[in-house]
Amino acid sequence: MSLKENVEMIKEELNAEEKFFEKAVVTERFLQKYKKAIIGFFALFVIVALGNVTYTMIEQNRLEEANEQLNILLKNPSNTAASKRLEELSPKLYEVWSFAKAVIDNDAKKLETLSSSKLPIIGDMATYEAAVRTQNETMLQSYEMRQLPMYKDLAIVEEAVSAILRNDTKKAKEKLAMIEEKSPVQGLSAILAHYGIK
Repeated sequence: MSLKENVEMIKEELNAEEKFFEKAVVTERFLQKYKKAIIGFFALFVIVALGNVTYTMIEQNRLEEANEQLNILLKNPSNTAASKRLEELSPKLYEVWSFAKAVIDNDAKKLETLSSSKLPIIGDMATYEAAVRTQNETMLQSYEMRQLPMYKDLAIVEEAVSAILRNDTKKAKEKLAMIEEKSPVQGLSAILAHYGIK
């Protein structure tokens, strides 16, 4: 190598080192200027991560205890301590269990109470079940008028059967005619219309 090439190579190395030191100084100034903000950001990140992990663990423990209380109630439905604890831990699960128990026990009063449930599906089913168990036609009619009731067609069939039992064939026919052809209870409706109404 010639002397000129060596000098050029040394200049390039010095320029590279100079640029490296220049970037290091700029980085150091940046870190000095935003030191508190960077530390705050990392501290916030750690706190949020720890909070998330803690919340997840607490929620998991709550769900596990709610399931344990439900298992106790399934074995012994009269256990009031487990019932209260389940209601504290998971009000929605408690309402589902209360609905199932009320249906099994044929408890129309409890079903009427559950008809105002915060869970729309439980409220809907409880209203229908309470109306059927009490044979309350007014309740069945108001259930039918609800927006998108789950058991609307069954409520109509119940009213038709009630009308048939009272020998009110006109009302029974009117009710059965309300059931659409694509309804799952259309077959039952047709049988009632054919054999039940004389």
